Amino acid sequence: MERSPHRVGDVMTRAVVAVGREARFKDIVARMEQWQISALPVVEGDGRVIGVVSEADLLPKEEFRDEDPDRRTQQNRLPDLAKAGALTAEQLMSTPAVTVRADATLAEAARIMALRQVKRLPVVTAEGLLDGVVSRGDLLKVFLRPDQDLADEIRRDVVDPLFPAPVEPVHITVTDGVATLTGRVADGSRIPLAVRLVRGVEGVVRVDCRLTAADT
Repeated sequence: MERSPHRVGDVMTRAVVAVGREARFKDIVARMEQWQISALPVVEGDGRVIGVVSEADLLPKEEFRDEDPDRRTQQNRLPDLAKAGALTAEQLMSTPAVTVRADATLAEAARIMALRQVKRLPVVTAEGLLDGVVSRGDLLKVFLRPDQDLADEIRRDVVDPLFPAPVEPVHITVTDGVATLTGRVADGSRIPLAVRLVRGVEGVVRVDCRLTAADT
């Protein structure tokens, strides 16, 4: 039984704005403003991703504009001070780039973003070539799926395989992403698995399980 088929490749943006390692500071800022994005992949050659320049990489130039950092700041924030004097993408970028593959699940991408505290991830091929970009907003697109689509998927991929012969019909309703399952099933030991699988359906906000077992 397969879970929801949605992968990073289903929601990522394929038309990607990127820069080369020699891109200048003002050009990077201009591109971010033009395309309303918070980070740019840095690529070389045939499109291999070598780093990412984000707003966080650019801000030290403004932060340290009007002050001479004391010795403690110099010791604790040496990388930021280096970026404050940087002029090119190569000097500014965070490297190696935090990336994800198109076949990764949305949950995997979300965990990477949370752990690495980034808003966007370059999507790369097995060879490390730029394939697209996925953002936090892209990951949230699954919650726009129609309730009926969610109900159909839950029926097809979870309820019918787990409970092919229920004692009472299993009813599935989805309202605003909240999936409710009601009915009486012969094998109560499968109910926790059903809840876990329904929770894994992309676009489900919450599961309200009211299934009961025939032997209770």
